[in-house]
Amino acid sequence: MMAMRQAVIMALLVSGWSVAAEAQTVHDDILPASIIFATSTGYWEDDGNSLPVERAPTTTQSVSAQNVSGEAAKPEQRHGYYKLFAVRQADKTSKVFLQQIAQIDDGPAILSTVELQEISDLKPYITDIRPENSSGFIKEPGLFATVYLKTDPAAEPDGWTVLIDEFGDITVEKATN
Repeated sequence: MMAMRQAVIMALLVSGWSVAAEAQTVHDDILPASIIFATSTGYWEDDGNSLPVERAPTTTQSVSAQNVSGEAAKPEQRHGYYKLFAVRQADKTSKVFLQQIAQIDDGPAILSTVELQEISDLKPYITDIRPENSSGFIKEPGLFATVYLKTDPAAEPDGWTVLIDEFGDITVEKATN
């Protein structure tokens, strides 16, 4: 009886470990280890004709869809939010990226990803990224967040603001107090 009980316990332990290992493998793909800070904040909306957020315009074409007859399809109202994140590099510095995320019926979808060169060019050590507020409710379209960074690992961090106005224009500058 005791041997049977031990065999059942061992079987449960072994199967539990394999389930835990399988679950761990699945979750490893969700967020790469190199993403050290991220915040989702702000919001945007448009009539479906706007280009995704980008640093410099590369085209003047409308992004509205065309139907089979060649006529412009009726644009749909779109909305979403922004994600600002830091990716750690092999030399322990980071690159900072901004994504424009659309809220669609199937869930969030990335519309664009832009590297913020003003910050990445500093070869910074990122210490934090914070949204303007953490209430989850933003009254105006756009984004305001602060990236805290060091250019010398022994120095105190400086704040850099990332601002997107209601027109989608991006401004990145050293924060002033």
